[in-house]
Amino acid sequence: MQTLYAMHQNHSDNIEKEEKFLFQSIENVQDLYLIMVSTLVEIRKKELEFLEISRNKHLATKTEKNPNLKFVSNKVLQLLDDNNSLSIALENRKINNWKVNDEYITILLNEIKESNIYDEYMSKSASNFDDDKELVIAIFTDIIAPNVKLYEYLEDHKLTWIDDIPLVNTLIHKQLKSIQDTDNGNFFVPKLYNDTEDKEYVSQLFRKTILNEDALGKEYADKTPNWESDRIAEIDSIILKMAICELLKFPSIPVKVTINEYLELAKEYSTPKSSIFINGILDNLVKDFTANGKLKKAGRGLM
Repeated sequence: MQTLYAMHQNHSDNIEKEEKFLFQSIENVQDLYLIMVSTLVEIRKKELEFLEISRNKHLATKTEKNPNLKFVSNKVLQLLDDNNSLSIALENRKINNWKVNDEYITILLNEIKESNIYDEYMSKSASNFDDDKELVIAIFTDIIAPNVKLYEYLEDHKLTWIDDIPLVNTLIHKQLKSIQDTDNGNFFVPKLYNDTEDKEYVSQLFRKTILNEDALGKEYADKTPNWESDRIAEIDSIILKMAICELLKFPSIPVKVTINEYLELAKEYSTPKSSIFINGILDNLVKDFTANGKLKKAGRGLM
């Protein structure tokens, strides 16, 4: 949707170039995921460095010589640091943002150490895996994810990440809640695509929507008698064309799934009334497509 909108704004007709941008933007989502997860790894490393420097000071205090190691010994943080799936992905994608910009890790670490959740955790003489996990979840949810300076850094780094941050943070939060007390914690970096068909769908929806824009627009032209086509918000027009394309040209996708997905897009990116407007048009179109045999869905329960 965003790529189609950008093409309209730029009056571009270079499908190959724009499709390349589309796939690169999707690749960037995985980079964002790795950057956000790696904050937890780098925060622990930064604290280890701090403790080591303090311990080796010429006039180190008793506390500095014998620091409380509970935070750096947190089992979940250690598990993430040792996780092969994460290490390999960081290496393959060449994610070194926090090596180059470690001041952001320092900012996050300082906020953590000034927080009540850190104080409460460190004040307990002992902890179990669940306590360690609870701390890491709280740190990520309450300190890392909402950090304004981190958000500004990500926004400056790649503009397309702004819309991806909530998705990525929600995924990481879900993974942290599911992490287990095993060698790898059952923690794995998720695949970008489920399979080759998943990636092919992206290309096909993009190309079929572009190449059939005029025809797709005509499908809903007579469903908006009180609206001239140029009065429909451009983003609504794009959403409608994508939805109709998916209804007519992707037989394996259930009708309800298509409608629900595009209503969510409208709620997120368009005007407050757009989802109602789009829902009304799509409902009428589905009835017409069904009546005239244009809606061909393969498989059980796809209507």
